[in-house]
Amino acid sequence: MKKQAGFTLVEIAIVMVIIGLLLGGVLKGQQIIVNAKLRNLDNQYNGVTAAIYSYQDRYLNLPGDDAKTATRWGTTVIAGNGDREIGGAFDSVTPANESRLFWSHLRAAGLVAGGITDTLQPGNSFNGLVGVSTGGVANINVLFVGFSKLSKEVANMIDERGDDGIPKTGSIQATISGAPTTVINDYNADQLYDLYFTL
Repeated sequence: MKKQAGFTLVEIAIVMVIIGLLLGGVLKGQQIIVNAKLRNLDNQYNGVTAAIYSYQDRYLNLPGDDAKTATRWGTTVIAGNGDREIGGAFDSVTPANESRLFWSHLRAAGLVAGGITDTLQPGNSFNGLVGVSTGGVANINVLFVGFSKLSKEVANMIDERGDDGIPKTGSIQATISGAPTTVINDYNADQLYDLYFTL
């Protein structure tokens, strides 16, 4: 009778250990990437808030809403209406909205990199946008910094870490992307969320 070739239990165990190590390394690597993106988002938030306060300290106006830009930088920088609010959606596609002029004013002041007529919002590390506006979303009627297109896991993690974990209350609130006025109770839906940090 011919002896059959096969794997011994020791060989199978070694293969299983190697597969386990590879899976553990991949999962750990993914968590490291998510943590790096979260740190980047924190840095963006801190940078935007510092730029807002620096602009207000220097010019006594909100960037984007500043009606006196022509006296500082000429007519190439479009002025806001001076009503002490930043109008327009935080992720607006209309360059003349104050939420987009916000970026032009910060760039003209040298507080954000870019050309002084550039009104484009910067992207965030999760392939969404960073924007600023006053109200018009969820339960928020004050100045906020918004981040669009975050996964439910990321949005929930940020909300729990920095606030109360409830998307409709607190200083960090959320809506489903594309539905800024719809108040939501939790992060159960498997879709993208916009997160708003009130100032």
